[in-house]
Amino acid sequence: MSTAPTASTQALSEPKQAGAAQGISGRALDTTPIAQSAENWRNAQPVREPHAMVVSAQHLATQVGVDILKQGGNAVDAAVAVGYALAVVHPCCGNIGGGGFMTIHLANGQNLFLNFRERAPLAATATMFQDAEGNVVKGRSIDTYLGVGTPGTVMGLDTALAKYGTMPLAKVIQPAIDLAEKGFVLTQGDVNILKRRNDDFAKHDNVAAIFLNNGKPWQVGERLVQPQLAATLKEIQKDGTDAFYKGEIAQKVAAASKANGGLLTAQDFADYNVSWEKPVECDYRGLTVVSAPPPSSGGTTLCEILQILKPYPLGKWGYGSIKATHYLIEAERHAFADRNTDLGDPAFVNNPVAQLISPEHAAKIRAQIKPDRATPSTEVKGGVSAQEGSDTTHFSVVDAQRNAVSVTYTLNFLFGVGQIAGDTGFFLNDEMDDFTSKPGVPNAFGLVQGKANAIAPGKRPLSSMTPTIVLKGGKLFMVTGSPGGSTIISTTLESILNVVDFGMNMQQSVDAPRIHHQWLPDVVMIEPGYLTAENQQALEAMGYTFHEESAWGADEAILVDPKTGELQGANDKRRPAGLAAGY
Repeated sequence: MSTAPTASTQALSEPKQAGAAQGISGRALDTTPIAQSAENWRNAQPVREPHAMVVSAQHLATQVGVDILKQGGNAVDAAVAVGYALAVVHPCCGNIGGGGFMTIHLANGQNLFLNFRERAPLAATATMFQDAEGNVVKGRSIDTYLGVGTPGTVMGLDTALAKYGTMPLAKVIQPAIDLAEKGFVLTQGDVNILKRRNDDFAKHDNVAAIFLNNGKPWQVGERLVQPQLAATLKEIQKDGTDAFYKGEIAQKVAAASKANGGLLTAQDFADYNVSWEKPVECDYRGLTVVSAPPPSSGGTTLCEILQILKPYPLGKWGYGSIKATHYLIEAERHAFADRNTDLGDPAFVNNPVAQLISPEHAAKIRAQIKPDRATPSTEVKGGVSAQEGSDTTHFSVVDAQRNAVSVTYTLNFLFGVGQIAGDTGFFLNDEMDDFTSKPGVPNAFGLVQGKANAIAPGKRPLSSMTPTIVLKGGKLFMVTGSPGGSTIISTTLESILNVVDFGMNMQQSVDAPRIHHQWLPDVVMIEPGYLTAENQQALEAMGYTFHEESAWGADEAILVDPKTGELQGANDKRRPAGLAAGY
């Protein structure tokens, strides 16, 4: 049984094909059960372009970015244009009512990170989602105005553009205005997402007026027009960040919040800020991984897992093999225990990032992993300082100079709280659910977190968003990231492992079935097709419990062939409305 070469030894411009003698997983693909059930992803090929590439979860937003690049804009110009366009054509997840992170690699070698995560209202308290008896009230953090944090996207996009872009805001935001004002024709992928909240849209007249068609669900081929959002975007086009944080928009959101029992005020908007931070960086098999620092847990947890896995010959064992799966789950189990115990907003808590991603800590964890059995999560105590939406969206941009931008931003759940403030036209986030409502009580993604992520006035909730850039010899190699709540970290991780260890091309990598473990609950989420029946039975005999899950976030990624410089763009098959395109 032969194995697929790693990226360091194989020309990625010639990926192994399904049915080949060795195959990407190191198995004879034409004879295994997994091949029969998941043949499509094994045959997948990326979009290949020589100069520049944009990949996002909505095809019109991708095209906006490509057009900006063709007009001479750089990757930051295109990313900002895509970010605003997604707020129109992917309203579940693209947003100006939420926030996120941006990781940048400049062609001159600089690596940068911009934090525009939402903040808790100044009136927030640690127990705001509990009743008088201290019990967490179901739904309070996701379905009401109490779940809304101060949005950060507008300031984030505008700040990045002003510092590293080359085009004015008026130019890069105009395509989004046109899409909102003139409307866009809905595809099946768009309608599939909208229909998941149709019943909630009907509860609010101002939402139903836009996101239902005369009270009925929108259908494929119909045109969705958003005049109120267009008006809001025009205000931002005219007055920039101040229009959103110091003008009528902030006042309208504050008024709606007050009328609906929320805590957001105009002062929360006026006090909001974004910050440039140093990215988390680590090495893996000769590559440099550049990712998101706290208040993202993504980069730290991603790097911790990679450090644990580094000595193991994953490529030799093969994708979906018993050994590779066992050690991947155990690495995730320990790293998520650390995440949930130690990490939080660095303005409020100390984050021991250097210790968590150190070789010494990884070695300590490896010493606890048994080769032939699962470690019960009750036996794993997270933290080096102690004895911490699946409905986000990600997009990736690379320009002709090889500047690269990786952006993940979110409303948390699909369409956030499902409410729009007055006639502002944009959905508000329910990001407050990412805080610890009560230590030891799971949030909506099942994460059991500690005091480091407790709610506090002005604090940013811990996030799993992991916009990541990978370098090879200091030069751009990969841009990756995903939505998916706590599964973001696993998805981003596996998009790297699939290429580097299992020799997949970029499209195979993002399409391949996935696996996820987050310490608690002690259950392994698995996508259909990842394991053969025999391998799953063997792992169950080792003590693992599996739960099959078909809903995963969509990795939107770009790979640079280190020999030819050709770009491989991959829109995840899980977002059929998305597109990888370039020139």
